Amino acid sequence: MKFCSACGKTVIQRIPEGDTRLRYVCEHCQTIHYQNPNIVAGVLPSHGSRVLLCRRAIEPRRGYWTLPAGFMENGETLEQAARRETVEEACAQVEAMSLYHLFDLPHINQVHVFFRAELADLNFDVGVESLEVRLFEESEIPWDELAFRTVSRTLECYYRDRKTQDYPVRTECLPPLFALPTPATP
Repeated sequence: MKFCSACGKTVIQRIPEGDTRLRYVCEHCQTIHYQNPNIVAGVLPSHGSRVLLCRRAIEPRRGYWTLPAGFMENGETLEQAARRETVEEACAQVEAMSLYHLFDLPHINQVHVFFRAELADLNFDVGVESLEVRLFEESEIPWDELAFRTVSRTLECYYRDRKTQDYPVRTECLPPLFALPTPATP
């Protein structure tokens, strides 16, 4: 961040009084610009033993398969955001939603939240952000073509939980795929 969104003046980084973190602060109007994680809300929609996946029509990971999910908007609940994304990406309606998997991704300042849900009907179609939408049996999942680790992990847990029909709410912190090298000490 270089400029204050309140007055347009240059910002600096400092720890404001009473805070413990480095923040962007406008010395002209004293606005503190807090930057917080983005929330991604999604759904694992199922119909019997099959799950609905979407092939992404947008970056990142265009052409790869994913669960319907996307960034939460202001004024939405998590469930509303997940339902909206399912309609936008798969033109699908879901019911019997229940919280299923939450991922902390501090290295990219995101939190991903997935609900389990049943498709209300089989009237799904390609949405504006998808190239293709279809139902997959577990043996048909294109594991090497999944867009994100959170999607892979959610599906892995889902198929393991299906065997016992016990679906606990899961939380998981995913580290970066590649750690940055530690600088050598002199």
